[in-house]
Amino acid sequence: MDIFVTIAEGKIREAALRGEFDNLPNKGKPLNLTDMTHIPAELRAAYTILKNAGVLPEEMELKKEIISLQKMIDSCHEEERGSLQRKLTGKMLKFDMLMEKRTLNRTLGSYKSKIYNKLAGY
Repeated sequence: MDIFVTIAEGKIREAALRGEFDNLPNKGKPLNLTDMTHIPAELRAAYTILKNAGVLPEEMELKKEIISLQKMIDSCHEEERGSLQRKLTGKMLKFDMLMEKRTLNRTLGSYKSKIYNKLAGY
């Protein structure tokens, strides 16, 4: 086992014995765990902080707007449908470009480090 894990677990045990965890909010209630497998590991902490602050990431806000526009289109009159469809198309394009940019950046970052390592002789 890693020495830092051992030290951390020891500190947690000591704090529990001293009763430092006895008055925590939501004690005895189930944890609200969310599935973050779709979020890259390096962004999960930031997403959690934003979520706790009530702020949605840009792609989630766009997804929410897309769903809302789709529901509006499904229940609107024919004369309103054209303008809503144009808004929906714009939001979907923006979402797709954002996701493509993130995927491209992640792929290029991985590839870039391999090039640097190769050039450095590692």
